[in-house]
Amino acid sequence: MALVLFFLLCSYGYGQEGFTLPNGKKKDRIAFEFLNNLVVIPVEVNGKSLSFLLDTGVNYTLLFSLYENDSLQINNVTPVKIRGVGSNGDIDALKSVHNKLKIGDAEDKDHTLYVIFDETINFSPRMGIPIHGVIGYDFFKDFVVRTDYVAEHITIFDPEQYTHKRCRSCEEINIHMIGKKPYISQQVEANGRMHDVNLLVDSGASDAIWLFQESIGIREQPKNYFSDFLGLGLSGGVFGKRSKLDKVKLGRFEIPRVNVSYPDSLALKSFNAFKDRNGTIGAGILRRFTFTMDYRSRKMVLRKNKFFGEPFHYNMSGLTIEHDGLVATKELKKGTGRNFNFASDETGDSTGKVSFNLQPVFTFFLAPKYIVSEVRKGSPADLAEIRKGDELISINGKAAYKYDLESLTALFSSKAGRKITIVLNRDGSIIRTKFFLKEVL
Repeated sequence: MALVLFFLLCSYGYGQEGFTLPNGKKKDRIAFEFLNNLVVIPVEVNGKSLSFLLDTGVNYTLLFSLYENDSLQINNVTPVKIRGVGSNGDIDALKSVHNKLKIGDAEDKDHTLYVIFDETINFSPRMGIPIHGVIGYDFFKDFVVRTDYVAEHITIFDPEQYTHKRCRSCEEINIHMIGKKPYISQQVEANGRMHDVNLLVDSGASDAIWLFQESIGIREQPKNYFSDFLGLGLSGGVFGKRSKLDKVKLGRFEIPRVNVSYPDSLALKSFNAFKDRNGTIGAGILRRFTFTMDYRSRKMVLRKNKFFGEPFHYNMSGLTIEHDGLVATKELKKGTGRNFNFASDETGDSTGKVSFNLQPVFTFFLAPKYIVSEVRKGSPADLAEIRKGDELISINGKAAYKYDLESLTALFSSKAGRKITIVLNRDGSIIRTKFFLKEVL
């Protein structure tokens, strides 16, 4: 499942001073959670601790799921319109100025937020943890930012005191900024032919690469694609085609057999403002590097990490799963309660015999609830008659709540031919079914 966090605003504002580190501090290291190929960092907004996606693909700071945090104070608001990727068009938002944001030791005392109150726009179920917002350009413009996907931390450097060190194993790629977003000009190979492409560097897109021209890669004979749900955007679901590229070139680095997605015409309406843009390079590729973004020097530096050689897999089940809150759950505790009874005769003297009463002991707790949010047509899950809205009870004999969304995604993308047995709750009826993972391409 991909997240797509591209948006446009009908009004623009400048003039804020931005983030700074305390006097004398050259850098700061901030731990993040790595979920669904995306970086989730702690952000303090007006004194309240929240979780934000760190995303090079957004030009303003966005706050949503606010209905879950009604104690958060936001300042000086005016209405605006936001156009997001998806099928539902423009959405209403509020522009809020003069907010205080803190990320690690970095602080911005005059930050502008765009606040969405629509409760249907909620990325938390697809991530498995609360996601309250997205931050991009407003953070990256003020620092040199290095993302280490292996160690799961970012390091931010004061650009006035930062010097790029020579690195023989690194590749330095020039970026150009359009509308406060970073772009790179590189090459992809499809059907044996090389194509020059201009790509948005979008660390908030969990897929590897999106292309807007089906002429780059898609063919009908023999058919090399399948139709699928591509991800969730600010304006709803995004659908399109998925295929494979022969390779993607980033400087001297070559990455073979890369997953590629082609959003449909409805989603592409959101990208009309970028006529010279061919697509997006996302975290499915970026996670294979430790990468440094330096907006001021217009540089992106890549160094291969341990994920570089991992093959690209598609979801072989056809299922998209999301978190649907918490439910009360009981579980039999290991061992049982024991009551000892000493037998006695009619006079009350002990006979030396002991009887044991064994009683089950349960623990009660809140556990995550998972439901099926999408089923790809013609997939193994679809043929097994699994439906959108079904609740997962167990997978391969293991209670569903003992998985997290990351491990479910890994399971469904693991190995062609693997048997998946699944127990579902459909409107109160328990359904047992099975299917085998099948390679799509």
